Amino acid sequence: MSVRLILGSSSPRRRELLTLMGLAFESARPDIDETPFPDEPAAAYVERMCREKAAAIILESNDPALILTADTTVVLNGQIVGKPADPGEARTMLSSLRGRAHTVLSGLALRNTQQGTIQVKVIETSVHLRPYSDAEINAYVDSGEPFDKAGGYAVQDVRFRPVERLQGCATNVMGLPVCAVWAMLVAAGLKLGDPSPIPAGCDPEHTLQGVSSCRWLV
Repeated sequence: MSVRLILGSSSPRRRELLTLMGLAFESARPDIDETPFPDEPAAAYVERMCREKAAAIILESNDPALILTADTTVVLNGQIVGKPADPGEARTMLSSLRGRAHTVLSGLALRNTQQGTIQVKVIETSVHLRPYSDAEINAYVDSGEPFDKAGGYAVQDVRFRPVERLQGCATNVMGLPVCAVWAMLVAAGLKLGDPSPIPAGCDPEHTLQGVSSCRWLV
C-alpha cells in the first residue's frame, strides 16, 4: 500500500515548493492557536507550532500517511516578528528590518501515522535586507503583498527585491526548506530517487543574485 503525503498548510508558497520537488501530495489546513507563549524562545515556538499542526491533522481513513507541517517566523533582536495585521504594522515591520540582519527560523515536522513517530527539525537562515526607501515600502504595502508573510516580505519578490544577501537555505525563507524536507522524507522511507538533492553550487553564502541559483528555484 502506498503512503499518502499530506501537507498540513494552506500556504501557496509551501504548496508551490512541494510541487517543485515533483511529489504528489494532498493538502489539509490545521486549526490551532498560533499565539507565542510569554517569553517563548523563537526556536521553541516554531518547533511547538509544527508539532501542534501535525497533531491537529485528523485523517478520515486509516491509510498510511506522512503528514508534513511547517512554521516559519522572523526573529529580530531575539523577538518574534509575525505577519503584519494591517498596513501600519507592515510599514513598521519593513522599516525595522530595513538595512539590517535578522534570522528566519522554520520548524518542520513529519508525522508517520502508521508508525506513530514524528521527525522534527528547526532550520535557520540569516537574512540581510537592503536599505530600501520609504517610497518602496509604501508601494509594497499598497500592493497587498506583505500581509500573509512573516516579517512582511517575500525573499523571491521580483519587484521589491528586499534581500541584499543571506546565509543558509533560500527556500527556508520562503517557508519550506526543501533540502531538509527531502532528507526527512528519505529518512521516513520514501524512495525519491536522487540521494543527494543538495546542488553542488549551494554555497552557504548567497548574494541577492545567488538566491535564484538555488536548484529548487531555477
